[in-house]
Amino acid sequence: MNNYVRALPLILAGVLLNAFAQIAMKKGLNAVGGMTWDLPSLVKLFLNPWSLGCLTCYAVSVVVWAGALNLVEVNFAYPFLALGFLANALMSQAILGESIPPMRWAALAFIILGVTLQAFTGAPKHL
Repeated sequence: MNNYVRALPLILAGVLLNAFAQIAMKKGLNAVGGMTWDLPSLVKLFLNPWSLGCLTCYAVSVVVWAGALNLVEVNFAYPFLALGFLANALMSQAILGESIPPMRWAALAFIILGVTLQAFTGAPKHL
């Protein structure tokens, strides 16, 4: 199995972890009643389980992403981060109950098309 195929699950896991981190942060903010810039409020926010989950997802996503970059070039992997827009939209709709207007769906379709096109560019000749 070539490195590009081996890297795809890591890339996609990193994207999903990053998107879920955003959802978890919003859940944490909602749970504590929003954010203010005083120390007690910030401590309350960052000790909230959702906020801790957010930070954990970010930390794990960095490790997973490093594993992907160990296998492929950055210019192949990085565009997949755009799939985070789709993952975030779907998660925000499912978990937070947010609505997604039709124009945003159209924009997400263009993003998917772009990521798909770049994914099929294949490995550079020198690898």
